[in-house]
Amino acid sequence: MAKKQKKTKPTAQKYKNYEVSGDTLTRKNSVCPKCGGGVFMAKHKDRNFCGKCQYTEFTNKKKEE
Repeated sequence: MAKKQKKTKPTAQKYKNYEVSGDTLTRKNSVCPKCGGGVFMAKHKDRNFCGKCQYTEFTNKKKEE
């Protein structure tokens, strides 16, 4: 029998959510108001979305006429 190949998982890239300036850390993305400080909201084209509780904030963009 042939050996099964192990699937490689992508590494977590949590460091992309923070920015280091001097001795302080600042968060780049907004935090979910329902879930609390540890859950970031994803930035989409027209909204911010929490993947944990499905909370959505729509951004107001004016249509160009």
